[in-house]
Amino acid sequence: MTDTDDLIKNREIRFCQLHPDPAQARSALLLLSDADGVIDIKLIDETGLYISYDVRLLTLQSIEAVLCRLGYHLDNRLLTRMKRALYAYAEDAQRANLGCCEETDNTTMVFIKRYTSNHHGCRDKRPEHWRKYL
Repeated sequence: MTDTDDLIKNREIRFCQLHPDPAQARSALLLLSDADGVIDIKLIDETGLYISYDVRLLTLQSIEAVLCRLGYHLDNRLLTRMKRALYAYAEDAQRANLGCCEETDNTTMVFIKRYTSNHHGCRDKRPEHWRKYL
């Protein structure tokens, strides 16, 4: 095992089975697939994802926080919460030992990419040279 193998984390993200949207994992896969730091992401079943990421750029805690902010419901059974806490502690300790600071977390890019892909009324339809005039 090389040093870079220790920096690549392979984790499982589980979603709530009782949620009205049964395809949470599939839509989360599409959302996270082009995020910086995500190396590979696969669909396990309708309620689970298998994700590989670089711990220098992302943590499982930050990925799950983004998903929760976007309205996804994660599995909150006791064993899942214990795994989450263990992974968060281990990844934070590893990032601290590597000298990674919190500002290098790239999960905000998920919000930016989602904002630019959505159709909404916050865009000025006028050409750039007309925006200076009333």
